[in-house]
Amino acid sequence: MPARPRVLFVTDLAYQAKGRRYCDEDIFLSSRLRDAFAVALCHPLDAAGLMDAFDAVIVRNSGPVLHYQEEYDAFREQALARGTRVYNPLNGRGDMAGKQYLLDLTAAGYPVIPTVDRPEDLHLLPRAAQYAVKPKAGADSIGLTFAPGDQLAGLAYGDILVQPRVDFRYEVSFYYVDDTFQYALHAPDPARRWELAPYEPTEADLAFARKFIGWNTLDHGIQRVDACRTPEGDLLLVELEDLNPYLSLDLLPEGPREAFAASLTASLRGFLKG
Repeated sequence: MPARPRVLFVTDLAYQAKGRRYCDEDIFLSSRLRDAFAVALCHPLDAAGLMDAFDAVIVRNSGPVLHYQEEYDAFREQALARGTRVYNPLNGRGDMAGKQYLLDLTAAGYPVIPTVDRPEDLHLLPRAAQYAVKPKAGADSIGLTFAPGDQLAGLAYGDILVQPRVDFRYEVSFYYVDDTFQYALHAPDPARRWELAPYEPTEADLAFARKFIGWNTLDHGIQRVDACRTPEGDLLLVELEDLNPYLSLDLLPEGPREAFAASLTASLRGFLKG
């Protein structure tokens, strides 16, 4: 391997997100990675055709893969067949593998919004005025609808998940590189998910987030644990993002932002040596 390993940085710089500029984050991260690696940026649709010329592929803000599911599946298949080093590694158990983890964590008794995918399991959900119905392959709230309890039995099951619509005080996200906590951000207004502010987690908060980082068993990678705070003060998992989580680095002061980039660089170095 050369002194400066070659890294293919997969990003869609033109991806449009509501109120967020994903491209700025990837321009910053790729610029910092260049201190240790020879970095080239490419669109996710070009990754499979280019990856053989690189020592590793890092998947960052490539947008929801459901917009190009067939091509993403082919990329995964080829990377696994060729032994390509992909970061995050492709054995993640969170959103990378779909929404099955919400069912698995519910069944295992983890502090997660209760989730079912079969009509015969609806009785396992707590009573609620409304229920969230979301596609198993969803992302960025695409396909999310709400229904009252008396309509749940008539839904077309197979590709959907059902959860109670939880009243919550706010949402909070915990950001990790490998198994090391980096920072937290929260959305004080439940109606404005992406208007985030710095959040100082308690030891109990970090213990909550760590449960899911441990469950996912990724040795390397960037993960985001999204949770909501109930009126009673408890945290419940909303999502475990381990494919291409947006990091909101623009909201961090310079010191923590640079520290995150340094942690990512160290993690990628270790990943390449493994």
